[in-house]
Amino acid sequence: MRKAGLAIFLVFAIGSAARADEVTAWNNTLFRSGVVAGSSSQNMSRFAALVQTAVFDSVNGIERRYTPIHVAPAGPAGASSSAAAAQAAYSILSRLYGQGGLFTPNQQATLDASLAASLARIARYDSAAAIKSGRDWGQTVGDAIWTWRSTDGFSLAAPTWEGFTTLGQWRPTPNDPYPSPTPLAKGVGYPQYAKMTPWSIPSPSQFRPGGPPPLTSAQYANDFNETKQMGSQLSAPRSSDQTVYSWSWATGTASYLWNHVAVSLLEQRGDDRHDLKRNDKKDEDNHSDGSSTLLRNARVLAALDIAVADATIGCWDAKYTFNFWRPITAIRETADDGNAATTPDATWTPLFATPAHPEYPSGHSCVSGAATTILAKEFGEQTRFEVTSDLLLGVSRSFRSFTDALEEVKNARIFSGIHFRTACDDGTTLGKQVAQYVLDHNFQRAH
Repeated sequence: MRKAGLAIFLVFAIGSAARADEVTAWNNTLFRSGVVAGSSSQNMSRFAALVQTAVFDSVNGIERRYTPIHVAPAGPAGASSSAAAAQAAYSILSRLYGQGGLFTPNQQATLDASLAASLARIARYDSAAAIKSGRDWGQTVGDAIWTWRSTDGFSLAAPTWEGFTTLGQWRPTPNDPYPSPTPLAKGVGYPQYAKMTPWSIPSPSQFRPGGPPPLTSAQYANDFNETKQMGSQLSAPRSSDQTVYSWSWATGTASYLWNHVAVSLLEQRGDDRHDLKRNDKKDEDNHSDGSSTLLRNARVLAALDIAVADATIGCWDAKYTFNFWRPITAIRETADDGNAATTPDATWTPLFATPAHPEYPSGHSCVSGAATTILAKEFGEQTRFEVTSDLLLGVSRSFRSFTDALEEVKNARIFSGIHFRTACDDGTTLGKQVAQYVLDHNFQRAH
C-alpha cells in the first residue's frame, strides 16, 4: 500500500513539474513543508534563505557564472546542475522537517518522495554519472551552508521580552478580538532576530530607521486617528475590498507570498520563450553571460530570500530598539499621552489579533519593501502579476506594478488595526535599502 502511494505521488509530481525546473519545484516543496509544520513568518524568512542559498551555490558551483554566497564554486565538471539543486534543497529541508529534524510532524517520507520525483525527471536528460556527481556536490554545499548558519543566533528557545508599561512602550497585548489567551505570551515575537547574524548586510542596525514620531506630534496624531478609524473590527469607512485584502496579506507568510510571485513570473518568462523542455545547464535558453535558466532562477530566488531574511533581521533590530506600543494599547490607554488630537477608546478592537512584538517598524512592510525591490529589478517595475495566499484559498490580488502592491501591503497593516502609517512607510524604506545592498554586493558576474 505504501509503494502504491509513492507511485501515485511520483506520477503526480512528475506531471505537475513538467513546466518547472528543480529550483522552482523545490521552492514549492520548501513552502509546502513550512505550511505543514506551521512555521512562523520570521522562521520562514531564515529557512527560505537557507534553502535558496544552498541551491544557488550548488548550481553556481558547477556553472561558475557569479560570485558565490558562501561556498566557493568548485563543483565537478560535467555534473548535473539539476541534481545538485535538488540534493542541496533536500539536505536543508530534511534537517528542518525530516526524520530527527527541528520541527514536527516528521515529513521525511514526503521529502524522500519529492527527491525521487526530481531524480526521475532529471534522469530523462542527464546520465547516471552526472546525476551522482551533482548530488554529491549538492550535499557538500548543503552541509556547508547548514554549518555556516548554525551559529547565526537562531534558537528554538526564544528569549522572553516583557516590554515596559511606560507610556508609548510595548507590553504584551490582548488577543482581541479572540477570547483567549489574553494577553499573548511573552517572548513569542522572536526577539532573537534582532541580534541574528545577517546574510549580506554588515550588521542588523545597518539601515535602522529614525524611530516612531513623538507622542505629542501631529504626525503621531494623524497615524493614531487613521488606524483608530480604519482599523477597528467593525470600521464603517473601511470598504469590503479593503477588508478582504487586509486578511489576504495576513494569511500565510510574507516569504511564501513573494516567493510564489517570483516563481510564477519565472515560469511565465520560460513559457514566453517556449522554454518548456528542461531547465539546466544544457538549455537552449541561455543568457548572454552563458548562464542557464536553472542558474537564473536560483539567482533570483536566492537574492529575494537573502534580502527578505536580512530585512527581517534589520526590522527586528528596530522593533526591539524602539519598543513602540501597538495600536490596541495606544488607543485604549492613550489618555495621558499629552496630545490633544488623540482620544482614547477603552473598547476599541482591531480587525484581527495583534502580533506579539513591538509595532515599529512594520515587519510585512520591511519584507515587502525588500521583495518588491528585488523583483522590480529583475522583471521591471511595471510588471503585472497576481498574489495568492497559501491559506486563504480562492482569493487573489492583481497588480499592475510592484509599487501598487507595496502600497496595498502598507494599507492592509493599517486597515487591520495592527500598525500605524509611519511604521509602514519606514519599514518599506528599510526593506528597499536592504535589497539594494544585496543587489550591489552579491551575485557579481565572474570574470
